[in-house]
Amino acid sequence: MNSGALNDILFILLLFFLIVSTLANPNVIKLTLPKAKSNTKSKQTVVVSINDKREFFIGTNKVPFESLKEKLAPVLSKENVDPTIVINAEKSVPVEDIVRIMELAREIGAKVVLATANPQSKG
Repeated sequence: MNSGALNDILFILLLFFLIVSTLANPNVIKLTLPKAKSNTKSKQTVVVSINDKREFFIGTNKVPFESLKEKLAPVLSKENVDPTIVINAEKSVPVEDIVRIMELAREIGAKVVLATANPQSKG
């Protein structure tokens, strides 16, 4: 039995899933995250990212820090159970920027999770 056609179909399916998996989460800004020994992921309601230029993003939208609270409050008010802000910060970002977001989240009444890279992954 000739299996050449089956190999072609499997290769095309593999390529399709590889391409789709890279497009699965378009609301991510590429950052180098600090490493942690445990899994720190949680239900993501709002992702706030800080890049190495100390620019703030909600999802992929660049937002100045002064208007961060007014942009986050309506989004978090839609969550009825444990509104959460996930902070993705470049590891070179000063800690005071992360603390400023944590204080802002406390004022809004949201929980904060700091995203870290898996220690087994490269990056």
